[in-house]
Amino acid sequence: MRNRRNKRKNIKKNNAKIIAISAGVVICILLFLVIFAIINMGSDKIVAGVKVENIDISKLTNKEAKEKLDEWYKNTILQEIKVNYGELEETINIEEFEPEENIDKIIGEATKIGRSGNIIKDNFDILCTLISHKEFDINIEYNNEKLDKKIEEISGKLPGAVVETSYYIDKKELVIKKGQPGIIIDKEKFKENIENAIRDENNKNIVIPIQEIDAGEINLEKIHEEIYKEPQDAYITQNPTQVHAHVNGVDFAITFEEAQEIIKEDKEEYIIPLKITEPEKTLANLGVDAFPDKLGEFTTRYDASNKNRSINLGLASDKIDGTIVQPGEKFSYNKIVGERTISKGYKEAAIYSGGKVVEGIGGGICQLSSTLYNAVLYANLEVTSRTNHRFVTSYVQPGRDATVSWGTIDFCFKNTRSYPIKISSTVNNGIVKVEIYGIKEENEYEIEIETNILETIDYKTIYINDSTLEEGLEIIEQLGNNGGKSETYKIIKQNGIIVSKILISTDTYSSLDQTIRKGTKKALQDQYTNKEEISITGEKNTNIINENPFAVN
Repeated sequence: MRNRRNKRKNIKKNNAKIIAISAGVVICILLFLVIFAIINMGSDKIVAGVKVENIDISKLTNKEAKEKLDEWYKNTILQEIKVNYGELEETINIEEFEPEENIDKIIGEATKIGRSGNIIKDNFDILCTLISHKEFDINIEYNNEKLDKKIEEISGKLPGAVVETSYYIDKKELVIKKGQPGIIIDKEKFKENIENAIRDENNKNIVIPIQEIDAGEINLEKIHEEIYKEPQDAYITQNPTQVHAHVNGVDFAITFEEAQEIIKEDKEEYIIPLKITEPEKTLANLGVDAFPDKLGEFTTRYDASNKNRSINLGLASDKIDGTIVQPGEKFSYNKIVGERTISKGYKEAAIYSGGKVVEGIGGGICQLSSTLYNAVLYANLEVTSRTNHRFVTSYVQPGRDATVSWGTIDFCFKNTRSYPIKISSTVNNGIVKVEIYGIKEENEYEIEIETNILETIDYKTIYINDSTLEEGLEIIEQLGNNGGKSETYKIIKQNGIIVSKILISTDTYSSLDQTIRKGTKKALQDQYTNKEEISITGEKNTNIINENPFAVN
């Protein structure tokens, strides 16, 4: 009996000890958790186990985490992407597409972990983050329209690109050019590849995905819809001032059925006669009130002694001179100027083709499109399609040129102002001048264009053995030019104060190889005790830059 009582007493004592020990453990744990929470609440560092894009930012302050992520963003996201197809090589700069990231937001969220003020919740969150980690992804948004525009620019340079069906009005004729099959960029795949390359720090090179397509049938109904206009008189309304330009009536001069019969023939070019009806009152009748203010202008120089180039420039200039672009309307250089052919008076002059300076029909008219491009920039209009040349030009700085090619590359802009604009273009005595007139708006801006040279690509010298030249003689067949990379900004000011600075293009120019013919013909007699090196540098080629900004002085 006594043993049983002693046993019960021992059990009670043991239970009391267990309870005391358990209580002590709980108190220690609670005390540890309180101290743990207080330490973390007092810390200005991100808790352990937090990663962003697989980058560990544990135990870093907000500032340290920001610096680390900014460095990753700069070295990964903002790195240039090289794209190529065959001989075509282009550079894509993500900054052109106005990227926006959420790094600050992520750091703010990471900092809040374990700092809600609820000790139990905070400790639970901290321990969970430590054990299973918390990962964030940086979200990057960019201007899709600008990316699409860049892809369009690259598409226009593709070797073997599809030539789409096109048309233009030449006086009283509609000229339709049949398209040619070729290749186009697979835009969706290309976009996907670009987006993957943006985040991949180890792979910044992309082969442009292409598709082979047919140019398609001529859609005469759509063309008729686009050109058809009823004649409208020009007039001006006041309060507020609005200029309403005249519209020439345009329609087929034959029946639609007859026009369809014309395009059934197997030809590359079709001509459909047009009926043009002029209204009673045109903008010319309204006087200077319609276009009183000069909004933008630009001039470039050319070699007036080069007759063929001068003729080409004059023909193209006559086409765009006097062109009126309504608010919201798009201007297309190719549609206004039309195809450059011998029958229209265009001559052969120097152009860039296949990595060389060669003779081509309409050579020189890119100088007019480039001059117009700059006038458009200064008039603060929206450029919707512009492509740089493969090589540096002689008449404008890098980043300031706009090449054109019939059927593939166009220069286009949109009148984003409230009033119509009128283009004035002149080519005379070695000067190409483009002015844009209209009505100044209540808020007008001063425009400055700034170009920065980012990289220089040195040209190579290629020697060609020539058995018709005496050994020891050398003749420069083509002068070399450095290539390089540039970025161009449009700076918008009001009352002398910068309102915005916009990156409008990043351009890459190939170097132009210098070719030298080297004599290999053995002389019958040794007539030359001192061999001469002949360099033909006196002839001026206006398609080769004289002062190359990429040149290393």
